[in-house]
Amino acid sequence: MTTTKSTRLDIRTWDEQPFRELDDGRVLKRAEVVLAGGGDGADLKGRWNALLYYNPDGTSTYAGLIEVSGRLDDRTGGFVLVGQGTFDGTTARMTAEIVPGSGTGDLAGITGSGEHASTHKDYPQFPLVLRYDLGATDR
Repeated sequence: MTTTKSTRLDIRTWDEQPFRELDDGRVLKRAEVVLAGGGDGADLKGRWNALLYYNPDGTSTYAGLIEVSGRLDDRTGGFVLVGQGTFDGTTARMTAEIVPGSGTGDLAGITGSGEHASTHKDYPQFPLVLRYDLGATDR
């Protein structure tokens, strides 16, 4: 049975550093973002490690891994999301998949996906919609 949760994680820290700056204004960066919070029956913590490519106009494309741990309803454990996204100058959008086999604790066997969409108006929150299935571990 697939469950959908709409949560809003707080962005606790956002450390973004360039590792290559090109003469034409393009920039490659690494970011580590610490997230925590929830809602809708979720209490989660996450650490997102991303690689970002910025165009000279400030738009970007990014990819990364989010290590997630905490509680979904009455289950505790963790999993990893792998995702990619874009920032069009107004809205950041990301789609992600739960890495198969990454579930731990009561979330072992979890499968599914996540979506994120936000504007500067949402900051310092990180809206996240999770769609997941606990497979044989469903009660």
